[in-house]
Amino acid sequence: MALKSVFDSSVIRGEFDKAGINNRFIPLIWKYVIQNPDCNWEDIPSLPSSAYRLLRAKFKASTSVVHSVFESNDGVTTKLLIKLQNGAFVESVIMRYDSSLGKLNGKPRPGGPRSTLCVSSQVGCKMGCTFCATGTMGFKNNLSSGEIVEQLVHASRLSTIRNIVFMGMGEPLNNYSSLVDAIRVMTASPFQISPRKITVSTVGIIHAINKLHNDVPNLNLAVSLHAPVQDIRCQIMPAARAFPLEKLMNALREYQTKSQQKILIEYIMLDGVNDEEQHAHQLGKLLEAFQVVVNLIPFNPIGSLSQFITSTNQKVTRFQKILRDIYNIRTTVRKEMGQDISGACGQLVVNLPDKRSISNAAPLTDIEDIRRQ
Repeated sequence: MALKSVFDSSVIRGEFDKAGINNRFIPLIWKYVIQNPDCNWEDIPSLPSSAYRLLRAKFKASTSVVHSVFESNDGVTTKLLIKLQNGAFVESVIMRYDSSLGKLNGKPRPGGPRSTLCVSSQVGCKMGCTFCATGTMGFKNNLSSGEIVEQLVHASRLSTIRNIVFMGMGEPLNNYSSLVDAIRVMTASPFQISPRKITVSTVGIIHAINKLHNDVPNLNLAVSLHAPVQDIRCQIMPAARAFPLEKLMNALREYQTKSQQKILIEYIMLDGVNDEEQHAHQLGKLLEAFQVVVNLIPFNPIGSLSQFITSTNQKVTRFQKILRDIYNIRTTVRKEMGQDISGACGQLVVNLPDKRSISNAAPLTDIEDIRRQ
């Protein structure tokens, strides 16, 4: 039987409970492992003897390893290719920003350099979005909560992580229990990342949205909407057939009533598909009763698999202007990071790299943190 990740919270807590070991030791174990990646269990001080026996018998300090690290040419993006215990691979991306480069109420935002980690929740994805490289892999398997948390552990050894976005490989809400367990670990000791610094992105899994706020309150919710009407959504996102737009908007309305938080609307710009002025007006009317931030995402080509063309800058600007000026909806255009290492939005698909390139550049302004807008 394969050993479990020590960061699989529900598993280790259950085993400690059965053995009569106090759960207060678990955060101490996690902290030691984070600081000492090559440690043996006996190296951890001051645990009960029964804890050492249990750890040796059932757990590993890490069930995954960093196979390769790629640095973008501009130096602000790092992609990690991580090999799991079952031999599969997932990707995580570190994005470096500088908060002070942004504006808040017309003034420079407080803060300074920070790193956001984009994590994966599945190997592959069931959703089959036609503009996304991960969708071409098909679905392989869910990650355990420990495998999700281990992405943060690996990344933390390269950069101080302040924000987490579940926007990597997979549909997070299709791996709901592992997602919730992982977030609870990330927000507790020793990580202590504020839930307000964690964003979960979904194509719109309605039944999971309905319970997310109760299970992990104060998160940021991002919805991959990508079209203002159901027929276009179904054309570019086949899974949308199971989540009718009207029912999705009702679920978002209920979520916003409960959470009293803005919702991030992700909208990929596909030339001639969803980027015309009529689409901007349809989107504005759909969202004008909500408190949202719309993030327009330039389409990132996925090699020969691409059936779409990126919208022109002029179209993107016009789309943004309609939402801002006519519907008073805050609308940003995502600054793409990591295209040269296939680490940008929609480009995550497992390839086995054989090189590492390193460069340095100034950090970018952070657009992921929507809670302070």
